[in-house]
Amino acid sequence: MANNRAAKSGFAAEAQRKINAKYSEELAQESLEWVREITGEDINIAGDMDSFYEVLKDGTLLCRLINSIQAGTIKKINESKMAFKCMENINAFLEAAKNLGVPTQETFQTVDLWEKQNLNSVVICLQSLGRKAGNYGKPTIGPKEAEKNERHFSEEKLKAGQSIIGLQMGSNKGANQSGINFGNTRHM
Repeated sequence: MANNRAAKSGFAAEAQRKINAKYSEELAQESLEWVREITGEDINIAGDMDSFYEVLKDGTLLCRLINSIQAGTIKKINESKMAFKCMENINAFLEAAKNLGVPTQETFQTVDLWEKQNLNSVVICLQSLGRKAGNYGKPTIGPKEAEKNERHFSEEKLKAGQSIIGLQMGSNKGANQSGINFGNTRHM
């Protein structure tokens, strides 16, 4: 758990301060409000780091959240407060979140939550899961997910585009290489 580690010093302390500076209490509170709405459980929705950590640290609420989004996804939720059982819950949540469509880069590592190393990544994961929840008929949070906008052009249109010089490339009027010398001239 977070209080079992020695206090960081030097470069490690500086790195931890940078990680903690990214944490947003507003996003954390929004995420907890969404969790409360989905699960229907009466939880503390204060967005400060300590409250956020205390609500989620054992992983049981996260597992119930996944099961509220899609019933029966996580078969066994460990109610034990033993470290490895809690970490199993967190890991089960992460696997289920990936299966529900949360990208791997938006998930967190188990120790980020269990040891309170990077709670910002936990918030990011919950926000991402909140966007995916709409696919399962649940309320969403955060910005709306982009939809695919595939375009189909005819061969005629594609060929017409190849003959146009874009303005980004400039103009080729009167372009030649006269008067341009790069490097040393050739001596015979």
